[in-house]
Amino acid sequence: MPPWFSVLRHSSKAHAIEKRFPKRNIKFAWFGSAPEAGGSGRKPKQRANSSLMQYSKYYTVMADGTIKQINPFTDNEVWSVPGRAGKPEPNGNALHASPLKPSDFTEYCAFCSDRLFETPPEKARLIRNPDGSFVRADRVPPSQMPGMPWLFRRVPNLFEIVTVDYWKRNYSYVLSPPNLEWKKMYLSDPEGNRHVHEILEYKLRASGMPEERFHKIPETELLTMSDTFFGGGHELIIASPHFRNGATDASELFSSGDMTPEEHYQYVRFTIDAMTDIFAANRYIRYISVFQNWLPPAGASFDHLHKQLVGIDDWGASIRHQVDMLRQDPNVFNGLGANLAGMQNLIFAENEHAVAWAGIGHRHPTIEVHSKSYFSRPYEQSNDEIRAMSDLVHACHAATGSAISSNEEWYYTPVDAVYQMPWHILIKWRVNTAAGFEGGTSIYINPIAPLEVRDRVVTNLYRLRDEGRVASNIRIAEECEIRPNPLRYYLE
Repeated sequence: MPPWFSVLRHSSKAHAIEKRFPKRNIKFAWFGSAPEAGGSGRKPKQRANSSLMQYSKYYTVMADGTIKQINPFTDNEVWSVPGRAGKPEPNGNALHASPLKPSDFTEYCAFCSDRLFETPPEKARLIRNPDGSFVRADRVPPSQMPGMPWLFRRVPNLFEIVTVDYWKRNYSYVLSPPNLEWKKMYLSDPEGNRHVHEILEYKLRASGMPEERFHKIPETELLTMSDTFFGGGHELIIASPHFRNGATDASELFSSGDMTPEEHYQYVRFTIDAMTDIFAANRYIRYISVFQNWLPPAGASFDHLHKQLVGIDDWGASIRHQVDMLRQDPNVFNGLGANLAGMQNLIFAENEHAVAWAGIGHRHPTIEVHSKSYFSRPYEQSNDEIRAMSDLVHACHAATGSAISSNEEWYYTPVDAVYQMPWHILIKWRVNTAAGFEGGTSIYINPIAPLEVRDRVVTNLYRLRDEGRVASNIRIAEECEIRPNPLRYYLE
């Protein structure tokens, strides 16, 4: 792990914070002002200046029922107009679903379990033991991979957004010693050597290179090209199943909501482990974009469940804007996030360490899940805090249903930022498409108002909890505490 990582390790630090800042000593203040800590508790970084904020600026219900919204963090202007909230479009595959053969469960696409060598070299896999425990296996020799079961795999993206050549040419990046050793080991295995050459040929020919030209490339040049598989910063976390257990046709896809809460926690934990590995391997990476595109309307090239991680040398405009807001008001994610949602009755679920609400001012119907933790980066949080986030995200996916296309997007404090924002995850339902009105006015029509998102999710959450399909400790609707300033990221 790089020396500039300010990783505050899990349980002991979190326990110390709870001891120094017990809940009973917090004096809550409404409307975005920072709470005062009693006794020896932590002090706010500075007094928030948003106590006079006008919430009606961000959420206004007109006489005819139109809801006008401004997203506090992006300034998007969004209207939800009565009569446009039809049923979300289901997975279009259901209209053309073909019956499944037994072999389809393991070889339907290049991400399936019997087609391991159609992805670039595997970096790690998560294995479920017979006793129900989980173990991570790193850099499994290629000759041993087919006989080793797995729940999730971590592999490079064959077509990177930010390529290894980008890092080499702009930063003189070289592979780390552990990755160089892994590359040497993999290529010394005959199965691994064949695999790398076949994947390189597939990639270059898919990019337009004629077959005869590929076979003229010197071996040394091919080996250099293979650095992208062993030291790149764009990775996938692939779930093992393509279809649900017992599926009969190709529309019955395995989605995040079909996991158990424990499986989803392992999915999130495995993804966070990949983040720390990517940071450790490339010191020029300042931020890792983590996201999940579910179904083609959300940008998915495969309908096989997977997350993506992309290391970049920038924060991106969205994060920069939010950091600027934090400079003005360190408590802004409470004031214009949790508190605003609470005042509009949009909070619908919470547990000890996380809270979920229907988002305001998004171009698509959106669920927001925010960590309550003091720690503002996923890899700094305790296992209990990560599990709490995972449980709410999993429950929201399950309540959404696998037929609805969605984007899952992670946001957190960049590794080199000094202003803290809470780790939060947005789940955007891709049920609408911007058209001419949006282009001409920059007013986006979101067909499902936040209150309707809340009601649809709550109805399903009660049922799912009764059926034991989501975590039992989730508080739903009226069970939520709805305390002001629940997010503790801003406390020193």
